[in-house]
Amino acid sequence: MNFTYLLDPAHWEFGAAGGIPQLILSHLGYTVLALLIGAVIALPVGLYIGHTGRGSFLAINAGNAGRSLPTLGLLMLMVTLLGLGLLPVLIALTVLVVPPILTSAYAGMRSLDQRVIDAARGMGMRPWQVLTRVELPMALPVLFGGFRSAALQVVATATVAASVGLGGLGRLLIDGLAVNDYSRVLAGAIVVAVLAVLVDLFLASIQRWIVSPGLKGTS
Repeated sequence: MNFTYLLDPAHWEFGAAGGIPQLILSHLGYTVLALLIGAVIALPVGLYIGHTGRGSFLAINAGNAGRSLPTLGLLMLMVTLLGLGLLPVLIALTVLVVPPILTSAYAGMRSLDQRVIDAARGMGMRPWQVLTRVELPMALPVLFGGFRSAALQVVATATVAASVGLGGLGRLLIDGLAVNDYSRVLAGAIVVAVLAVLVDLFLASIQRWIVSPGLKGTS
């Protein structure tokens, strides 16, 4: 294997246009935006379905349908409809984010011990208090699992942004293949893989911090 491109210090200079650090920041930018938008869409819907038990058919089938959509094909469709730019990329990546967060929010709420919820209601808690103080904290381990899964998928898939002229680590793959520079392609693949692992470790540390110690055994 040729690690020349990856080990060249010139490609690791901060602030350099086209340098690996700059590409990582762009890649993380697409990832964070897609995760935020997807969470805003999917989290309330999943919590509502799990809390009320209504629309469970929607949650299950939305997850299956979302996983079956080819991200690159969807991106090309969005580019055809909307033109080049950030918006088509965000739509394609957000569609990837919604299913795991929606299904994990639903599954986390439905897996709760009904006796605990009944006890909270018996103490005089209002429905919104039961949701925010009892159900949501108890569902966090499952919910975070879905969020971490979504993050891994987006980090790995955000490389498609380069196929429509944007930045990110996909530039190493696209540009490397264009000039038969397989050292650059290898560098892109390695950096994406390492970045995915680091993002998952970061989210795992956040999960350990915010999830109650009594619930960590269920994560």
